[in-house]
Amino acid sequence: MDQLHAGGTAGSLIVNAVARYGDRPALADGNIRWSYREFGDAVGRFVALFRAVGLKRGDALSVLAGNRAESWAAISAAMVMGLRYTPLHPMAAEDDHVFIIGDAEIDALIVEAGKFAPRGLAIKTRVPSLKHLLSFGPVDGARDLLAELPKVDPAPLLDESDVNAIAWLAYTGGTTGRSKGVMLPHRVVSTMATLLYADWDWPQDIRFLAATPISHAAGVTLYPVMMRGGFTRLVQGFEAEAYCRVVAEEKITAAFLVPTLIYALIDAPDLRARYDMSSLDMIVYGAAPMSPDRLREGMDIFGPVFVQLYGQTEAPQCITTMRKIDHDDSKPGRLGSCGRPNPLVDVKLFDSEMREVAIGEPGEICVRGTLVMDGYWKRPEATEEAFRGGWLHTGDVAIKDAEGYFYIVDRTKDMIISGGFNIYPREVEDALMSHQAVASAAVIGVPDDKWGEAVKAFVVLKAGANNEAAELQAHVKEKRGAPWSPKTIEFVAEIPVTGLGKIDRKLLRAPYWEGRRRGVA
Repeated sequence: MDQLHAGGTAGSLIVNAVARYGDRPALADGNIRWSYREFGDAVGRFVALFRAVGLKRGDALSVLAGNRAESWAAISAAMVMGLRYTPLHPMAAEDDHVFIIGDAEIDALIVEAGKFAPRGLAIKTRVPSLKHLLSFGPVDGARDLLAELPKVDPAPLLDESDVNAIAWLAYTGGTTGRSKGVMLPHRVVSTMATLLYADWDWPQDIRFLAATPISHAAGVTLYPVMMRGGFTRLVQGFEAEAYCRVVAEEKITAAFLVPTLIYALIDAPDLRARYDMSSLDMIVYGAAPMSPDRLREGMDIFGPVFVQLYGQTEAPQCITTMRKIDHDDSKPGRLGSCGRPNPLVDVKLFDSEMREVAIGEPGEICVRGTLVMDGYWKRPEATEEAFRGGWLHTGDVAIKDAEGYFYIVDRTKDMIISGGFNIYPREVEDALMSHQAVASAAVIGVPDDKWGEAVKAFVVLKAGANNEAAELQAHVKEKRGAPWSPKTIEFVAEIPVTGLGKIDRKLLRAPYWEGRRRGVA
């Protein structure tokens, strides 16, 4: 490695924050409240314990636990030691966890005592290559790190990581077949943290609330919070009343939420009346598209506090940003944008022949820069396909306007071809959600003898609404045109989402496409 250009690792971000911010509040969950100094002490103890277990630079660690302070301390210790960290989504199925632990060649797995203990033991039985089962709390057959933590002397925080080594080996959502390991070196984590630090409208006093799993999107967002000496409050999942209570009690100023959770806050006026949420100065949303009409409702309630991120595991969190100032309702259609490209990435829209498309024409979002992954773990063919033409192909289709704002149309694989028309579910969902009775909607294509594919919608009505399908079909026809109007509408209590808050189209499609090959890649 070129020693002259070493440094700037995820480990150094942690070491630096601890040294800089000392007694400032750093991290809290329901039980623990740490200053930066106390957090650094915990990280040092995990480093000492990992060494005692036999872990060394280049080994691989996974954590299966809820949003607890020790999880972030253990992940941070991995970064400082130069371990490779692989997140596991707490809500994923056992088979998914078993596949990832085996595929990622994990050396040590930490599981939380209680509900995750049986899963940890099952993984240990099914993955012979897993060397160490560790735990937060007593678990049969596992080494309890929490019991040992107070007994060890903290190791000094010296960054041993390599800027070109893999920091996070993160697995894609797996919505199209088996998930792939995305190799994110320390370079990517540092680039991402710097971009988020610079490009989001952070409040002066950062008090950040993380409800989504810190092993995923909310986790990597802790890096810029720590760079700025901010405070992070962890909560276990999203329950609307508990969330509002924590915002009020902790005077939370910044939060990251997927759109479905923002809709839940919009639709809970009683909770907003009971709990003072006026401290919220920045609400970051992303991971899935947000209906412009519901965003407008949110802006009316919370004010001009919204910031949108667009990224993917392969180029995390910040391909484009829609800042507060960009949420300009006086510009027609602007609330449907995902913003402009970040300063450290090149973003272009290409057609299938790798020709850049004209303004207003749909093309695939392609990205270059230090934010881009090194490739897929042990998948050279998939890596070559993703990097064809020297760009990262995101699989997302967008158009760009004359002012440089991007508008995501949809995933290439989600496109519905109906009667020769290319229809993107997002277009239909936004039209449905512009109706005053609709709380949320999801759209898929289903097999149809006449049209090839027919547009089918699943709709959740707002409380007290009893509108019929014909009214909503007419509404979409008026907004978008006849081909976009759903041939069928099914009213449901809730829209299924993946663990990352995206509409689970795979689950919705399954009953209609089982045994048939869908015509869209």
